[in-house]
Amino acid sequence: MVEEYTGLHVQPHKAIVGANAFAHESGIHQDGMLKHKGTYEIISPEDIGYERSNEAGIVLGKLSGRHALRNRLAELGYELEDDQLATVFEHFKAVAEQKKIITNADIGALVRDEVFQPEVVWKLHDLQVTCGTLGLSTATVKLIDADGREHVACSVGTGPVDSAYKAVDLIVKEPVMLVEYSMNAVTEGNDAIATTRVVIRPENRRMVTHAHTGESVQRTFSGVAAGMDIVVSSVKAYIGALNKMIGFNERSPTKIPAEPTPVSA
Repeated sequence: MVEEYTGLHVQPHKAIVGANAFAHESGIHQDGMLKHKGTYEIISPEDIGYERSNEAGIVLGKLSGRHALRNRLAELGYELEDDQLATVFEHFKAVAEQKKIITNADIGALVRDEVFQPEVVWKLHDLQVTCGTLGLSTATVKLIDADGREHVACSVGTGPVDSAYKAVDLIVKEPVMLVEYSMNAVTEGNDAIATTRVVIRPENRRMVTHAHTGESVQRTFSGVAAGMDIVVSSVKAYIGALNKMIGFNERSPTKIPAEPTPVSA
């Protein structure tokens, strides 16, 4: 109120009343606060009527460590194994280098992108695209297969995403039709993380017959990825859908078995 009437903005680092007075971004400070709040706070913010978004005042950023990330994941309901945490933490640090503050929505997107993914058959290693008003959009893609071998392809298209998808198709050699493509910003601002979802369908229109109903079902496969670069997230989502389709084709029969029925004597 005083700030509004006087027109003088309170500096973020101002003691007691500044926005960062009870916020902790340094990794060592966060670790100490998670162990005991009195380590770096001689008074409680609640004593002056200040309510913070989380109990320890942790602000996730590029200086945050695994302890702080694990604690925030637990607050959001995610219980990850050590190897899963290591994967999410690696992606978290990469995003934090480009974005000052990581929100809870960002964390959820990172977990979904890194942990809840299909079995890896193809993995994106490198992507380079060029686009503009002059000339065709081009893309160069390098993928890694399940045996660790590198595959590179180039293609042109009507835009960066289209050309990248065509380059992926040249490597994977699984003809598919893009049924759905959607993108949503998880957070606001120019540095927002975008979640991309794609749905593909095999071009050979392979039908799956339900053994009980006899109904023919056309299978589709979806992929989801998140990132600050919308072209990269689009390609990762597309590859994720392809991995699902390839895995399904390798292990699934052409018929969906019905529930077993008792045989009368």
